Amino acid sequence: MSGHSKFANIAHKKAANDAAKGKIFTRLGKEIMVAVKEGGPEPNNNSKLRQVITKCKAANMPNDTIDRAVKKAASTDMSNFESVTYEGYGPNGTAIIVEALTDNRNRAASNIRNAFTKGGGNVGTPGCVSFMFDNKGQIIILKEDYDKTADDLMEIVLEAGADDLVEEEEYFEVLTAPEDFDAVSNAITEAGIKMSSAEVTMIPQTTVELTSDEDLKKMRIILKLLDEEDDVQNVYHNWDEPEEEED
Repeated sequence: MSGHSKFANIAHKKAANDAAKGKIFTRLGKEIMVAVKEGGPEPNNNSKLRQVITKCKAANMPNDTIDRAVKKAASTDMSNFESVTYEGYGPNGTAIIVEALTDNRNRAASNIRNAFTKGGGNVGTPGCVSFMFDNKGQIIILKEDYDKTADDLMEIVLEAGADDLVEEEEYFEVLTAPEDFDAVSNAITEAGIKMSSAEVTMIPQTTVELTSDEDLKKMRIILKLLDEEDDVQNVYHNWDEPEEEED
């Protein structure tokens, strides 16, 4: 699940749990399948597959697991699967985008709508909230994994084509245009710097704060149900989730 930079850091902490890692690996395997279906199994000729592999490596997926997933995707009939995107609203007008991979569009639509409804939200029309987000490459580098200065990192990423480097208390966030993501992530890897997460994602232009207990409860319900849905691949939202959130 993805969101703004603060949430990316929280997600990283949660991923330390083995069960969470297993679920992440399963979803990444599906992302590999989508990329292979769209552009073939050769990373050199498939930019989307290269991006997913970078994301897998940042999530500490072993290389042999990645290779097996690519080979499996190349030999699997994906004709019954399709990628679908849903957009909608949560409590207090929060914007939510859901990306799914499914072999049953009706099932996916029903379950996703149910998640929104149970949290007091609703699914809207295509494009109703996506204009509130920017499609960006986002790379998170934890300060505990980096022993040089911000200026050193700035020089590496800007020279490779990054748009910006944002320094937070516990981590650095590198932002790129989608087409520059490969070059920047490769430059970081070649410099021997560990990436906590690396993906082309949807980043909200502004965030929404939820203050009432009822709104917080509803938002958590939506995100929890979407997280439990097998067809769901990625969820993007503009909730300014507090850093102390652990559930």
